[in-house]
Amino acid sequence: MSDITKTAMVTVCGRPNVGKSSLTNALVGEKVAIVSNKAQTTRNRICGVVNRGDTQFVLMDTPGLHKPKSALGDYMVKVVTASLSDVDAALLLVEPIAHVGAPELALIRRIREEKIPCLLCINKIDTVEPAELLPVIAAYHEAWDGFEAILPISAHSADGLEELMAELQKFAAPGPQLFPDGETSDQPERQVIGEILREKMLLCLDKEIPHGTAVEITRFSERDSGVVDVDATIYCEKASHKGIIIGKQGAMLKRISSLARHDMEKFMGTKIYLETWVKVKENWRENAGLVRTFGYDE
Repeated sequence: MSDITKTAMVTVCGRPNVGKSSLTNALVGEKVAIVSNKAQTTRNRICGVVNRGDTQFVLMDTPGLHKPKSALGDYMVKVVTASLSDVDAALLLVEPIAHVGAPELALIRRIREEKIPCLLCINKIDTVEPAELLPVIAAYHEAWDGFEAILPISAHSADGLEELMAELQKFAAPGPQLFPDGETSDQPERQVIGEILREKMLLCLDKEIPHGTAVEITRFSERDSGVVDVDATIYCEKASHKGIIIGKQGAMLKRISSLARHDMEKFMGTKIYLETWVKVKENWRENAGLVRTFGYDE
């Protein structure tokens, strides 16, 4: 164990697709959360762990706050609100737009109710001119003047991340090391493997189809040679979606599986033998029981 004497539990929150997972990955220094350019990529709370000096930072990446339209959406919103309890600080991540929307206002209200310190981070500053940030800062300051600090950052280019870590250090409190050295996430390997496969569906499939998919890892076993055998079942909501996921002569499923296997092998550090199947579970996102079955359970 290293000389950790302090901890800081920090919830990273914001609306969908503002870069919460990208920021978490950038601060951790490796990929612990899947990313895509589609909203609602993150479904569970994921902890990223950063050890710096005498402090262990536990960054809780959360789903984007949105108006739920299904049992899965209800679960995701509960994850966000629950993650703002019993933490040392919140990090509200927003885009460089001079308008405070309903999701941001709802999160600010929740943060004020919990009476936790909050940093406002304006992400994606590499996409705008510096002068464009002034009205953004003014809009959020008008919405709430209680932010501990307002920091312009870019998760993509790493601009401002050192300043962000310095601010987070102020919230560290004396406490034991929660995660052992070398551990960068609280996710079991089996869960990470399933998330990697889902990420590749988000990359390869259009529109709503990947949002209606879930992944179940039915086998995860290591041979004496070190090769890991993975059997994965992809569930979708419609028979027509199944055909699209599989593709002509299985081409799309092969592409998804090949991309996923490459990242799985990088993550596991060994060869992966991956077999994938596609099954239909109609409207599973509306069924609270199936939502829990697929691992979305508080």
